This record gives sequence, structure tokens and C-alpha cells, in this order.
Amino acid sequence: QVQLVESGGGLVQAGGSLRLSCTASGRTFTRLSLGWFRQAPGKEREFVAALTASGGSLYYADSVKGRFTISRDNAKNTVYLQMNSLKPEDTAVYYCAARYMVVVTTTADYWGQGTQVTVSS
Repeated sequence: QVQLVESGGGLVQAGGSLRLSCTASGRTFTRLSLGWFRQAPGKEREFVAALTASGGSLYYADSVKGRFTISRDNAKNTVYLQMNSLKPEDTAVYYCAARYMVVVTTTADYWGQGTQVTVSS
């Protein structure tokens, strides 16, 4: 069983930056593909970014390419999402996700509880 705990959400003005963190429990962190999804009010949950267990391959939604960066620190069992040049349309609850064997771009084996990101115009 893997538990994911997010932090780092908040309120920021358009053009600003935030860094989300997600710390995972358990001893299998290095076997996990990790990623971030988001869900805005009235919309379905959507993929944002992911990386493979090795960290060698990164994946981004077109809407965040060039602005968001995903990274992982295996020593800390933590995955990060650095969000720059934030836009009001980035406002959503952001969820950390983890999956074994397959890169977590469509669904996940484990989900965090979510952290709210609000971007004001």
C-alpha cells in the first residue's frame, strides 16, 4: 500500500509560481511512476505531468508544457511539480498519482487527497 500526501498549494496571482510536493510512504518508491492530475470545478480530472520510475522520461499536457516541471527525489520519497507563469485557468485541485509498471498518464493505482491551487487574475 502506498500513501501519497500533497502540500504546497495556495493562492497566487497570475504570472506567479508555486511548487507542489508529494511525499509517498512505503519502500517501493523507486518502482513507481509518479504524476500529477488536476480537476477544476465542473470539469473532469485531467492529466498534467508524469515521469517514469527511473525518472528518465517526462510527460506533460500541452497546456502546461514550458511552464511546469516535474521532478523526483528518491532519497526523500518525494515528487515535485514546479509551476511557473501560472494562469487563472490553472486553478484546480491538484492530485498526486502513482502507478506501478506503467507510466501514470491516464490512471493511477494510488491517489493523494488533493491540494487546492487558485490563480487570481
